[in-house]
Amino acid sequence: MPKSIEDILKAAKPREKTVKICVRGDLAGEAERLQDELSQVSEDWEPADLTAVHPGRAIAEQLKAVHAQVREAEEPFTLRYIGDRAYSDLLAAHPADNDQEAFNSVTFPRALVAASCVQPEMTEEQVIELFEVINEGEIKKLFDAAWDVHNSSDVIPFSLAASALLASLIDGK
Repeated sequence: MPKSIEDILKAAKPREKTVKICVRGDLAGEAERLQDELSQVSEDWEPADLTAVHPGRAIAEQLKAVHAQVREAEEPFTLRYIGDRAYSDLLAAHPADNDQEAFNSVTFPRALVAASCVQPEMTEEQVIELFEVINEGEIKKLFDAAWDVHNSSDVIPFSLAASALLASLIDGK
């Protein structure tokens, strides 16, 4: 027997997505610097003899340590769908400057992140403060997550890694 709309509504939950944002741009910059240094050393290195230790080894160790620090500096942000009416009102409150766009590309992302971020909760002013210290890539990650919980129709996102793992389990490998 098919479920009633009441049963469906009782089971329904808003979509959520959690993304990790690196709040230490200085560490990301240091990782890039070390990666460039490692590439340059690897390109230029000519061993004096067969027992010579590659100078990139020490740089790789530093890079590994910085990557660990970057992972520690990532903070989880959980975004949740705010509902059709609230989302529609938010879009209406941030109209585009021209007819070719759906919303104001400066004010709407800030407002959407503030409205949909449930952990940590943030005001729009706090989002603006955060956007002043994280880079555009991290800002895009936050906005994309907020956009996805409101607009994505994929219930189960495709994962090549998960598909390969499941295929190997099925094949008994």
